[in-house]
Amino acid sequence: MFDKNGIAQLHSWTHESLDILLEHIAQVASEKLKQELAGFGFPTVWKQLMHILEVEEGWVDVIQAKPAPSWAEKDYPNMIALEQGKMRVKAATQDYIKSLSDAQLNAVLTTRPREWFGGELKSPAFILLHVSTHTFHHKGQVVAMLRMLGHPAPDTDMQRSQS
Repeated sequence: MFDKNGIAQLHSWTHESLDILLEHIAQVASEKLKQELAGFGFPTVWKQLMHILEVEEGWVDVIQAKPAPSWAEKDYPNMIALEQGKMRVKAATQDYIKSLSDAQLNAVLTTRPREWFGGELKSPAFILLHVSTHTFHHKGQVVAMLRMLGHPAPDTDMQRSQS
């Protein structure tokens, strides 16, 4: 069983790690962030970042029976807009976690949300853990892409070295 304080802390740590990456990315020329690289499902750094946030917002909205959002590049044309979107998504997820009891957090959904993304129904705790692992998966892809673009990222793990 998970408790909501632990899930909220994991979520905060995930966003802190993402913040380190965004601080680094803010120093990279925007045209490089939108340069396509072969071999990635989302072929630009920018599309990877938008995907991370769109998926978090989507899962959290869907398990609350809200419609899933659709993110478009035109709505997030620069780092300021992306960071504002990130802050909105983070706050909405934290608010959702706070709204749950530990029992609700761990209870498997009993009704399939209209926009369920597939697979068997899971608990909100499972979905929120998935959001975190999904973020780290794509954050790793962004780090690889930045290296390919000549801008290696700093350590963005939750447990970082003290350098």
